[in-house]
Amino acid sequence: MTARFIAPAVMGLLMLVLWEAIVRLAEIPPYVLPGPVAVARTLVADWGMLAPALGVTLTITLEALAAAVIVGVLLAVLFSLSRWVELSLFPYAIILQVTPIVAIAPLIIAWANDVDLSLLICAWLVAFFPILSNTILGLRSVDHNLLALFELYGAGRWKTLIYLRLPAALPYFLGGLRISGGLALIGAVVAEFVAGTGGNASGLAYRILEAGYQLRIPRMFAALVLISAAGIAIYLLLSLLSHLLLRRWHESAIGPEE
Repeated sequence: MTARFIAPAVMGLLMLVLWEAIVRLAEIPPYVLPGPVAVARTLVADWGMLAPALGVTLTITLEALAAAVIVGVLLAVLFSLSRWVELSLFPYAIILQVTPIVAIAPLIIAWANDVDLSLLICAWLVAFFPILSNTILGLRSVDHNLLALFELYGAGRWKTLIYLRLPAALPYFLGGLRISGGLALIGAVVAEFVAGTGGNASGLAYRILEAGYQLRIPRMFAALVLISAAGIAIYLLLSLLSHLLLRRWHESAIGPEE
């Protein structure tokens, strides 16, 4: 367990030292490639500007993820209960997934006529499909012997769903949730890039665009660091949630025997 954290930390530190050494030895100007020290200083100096932008981006991300969970799980349950509904709607879910969000974001922004709502829709479109597909897979991966046992004891469709299918689908749902957490952040950032919203309520994507226009490259890198840190934090929190829910009974979360 200790090596799992120490090894990437040491590697990351070595890469940062190498990066700083290259920038200083080659005398690369900050507007071309700032070193880690310059990025850290900018992050501290511009924290008053970057922190609210981080809050805006995270708000959109978490709202989109929550909407993806609600819609994805409800559709997955509906599909598991009705084969005809699945055959009718699932192809359209696939179409939404494979359509580049950059291509349809301008249309969504124009139709929604509300920047916050359009950003939320764009991030949701990117995030909901992994939850939908993984939950459907989990609902269908129930042991047939257990299904036969429930049928033998006269359990109806709803009892079988609640007491057998949903618990069996939980590991698959949590796997999709970890994927969707990062995708929701990506969708929010991409939507912010397309919308190009400014002002005090702007997210990190706009701060990156603004820094690029002003050739404040250290600020751009600082915003990128915050986006990466937010993505890592979301993944770690969702992984912790998965571990807490599965550690007592599922093989994927049970540690090796001593």
